[in-house]
Amino acid sequence: MNQMQRILSARRLSHSLIPQSCFLHRRWFSTSETDASSPPLSSPHQKIQTLEDKASNKSRSTASATSSLNEQELAKFSAIADTWWHSEGPFKPLHLMNPTRLAFIRSTLCRHFSKDPSSARPFEGLRLIDVGCGGGLLSEPLARMGATVTGIDAVDKNVKIARLHAFFYLDFYSLLYVNKMSLQDMDPMTSTIEYQCTTAENLVDEGRTFDAVLALEVIEHVANPAEFCKSLSALTIPNGATVLSTINRSMRAYASAIVAAEYILQWLPKGTHEWSSFLTPEELTMILQRASIDVKEMAGFVYNPITGRWLLSDDISVNFIAYGTKKE
Repeated sequence: MNQMQRILSARRLSHSLIPQSCFLHRRWFSTSETDASSPPLSSPHQKIQTLEDKASNKSRSTASATSSLNEQELAKFSAIADTWWHSEGPFKPLHLMNPTRLAFIRSTLCRHFSKDPSSARPFEGLRLIDVGCGGGLLSEPLARMGATVTGIDAVDKNVKIARLHAFFYLDFYSLLYVNKMSLQDMDPMTSTIEYQCTTAENLVDEGRTFDAVLALEVIEHVANPAEFCKSLSALTIPNGATVLSTINRSMRAYASAIVAAEYILQWLPKGTHEWSSFLTPEELTMILQRASIDVKEMAGFVYNPITGRWLLSDDISVNFIAYGTKKE
């Protein structure tokens, strides 16, 4: 059994911890099946080297603390930061995907840290960081599940929106109808989230570490995925957990995540994603291994247009999520 088959087969051992409503009818895919929709490409080693060379050329004159930042990507998200909590706005896909992302996170982290997944606050006592937190869509439910949460983002407007919503459960649009706020209006579960406008690299320089590090739908927007993953690893305590999600570099992903989502359905602004910046599951696994993170489990996300819901699946040909552990 090769590595990708082993990672996918881990789903069979753990799916009992995830509500069945989060699953699509299950099929078990071999590596060759998941790659079938991808065009001919260079090997994962060659692709990773190409990404590293491209990032190196872009950032030769920048400090190492910002080596993974992509200024064009930051500008894209800054332009739509006010809409993070508008469930019918540009971030609608993330709003719809969030319950399924959280189901995977609850399952894997509860097993990793020997926590009770049926508890209302299973992450009590854990320190988690949400890297690329945006407006806080993931940070807030993690805090409600008991975690001590730090959310970081390189876009200042994102952090301001996240803080506002965490304290008063309000978005930009709600402020138009509010005359005054008081401390009684604060949300006690989310107002303790530590939001910072900074980067993972900066926190590494500060010596910060966490029990679990999460970076969901972020790595496809950074300039240097390898350096980014090294920073995520450095933020993770030995034997800690790391969770990443992204989009596969396959023709199916191009058709659904770019053509359909950006141009036909117009869920996302045009140009949100660049197909060449996507990573295959094999490439992500290899990058994480080089950063001392062993990928233990991987699952795909599949959208059901009839129900309007995202479901967990073993089809990792488009959206996928991975859980790994930091080596001692």
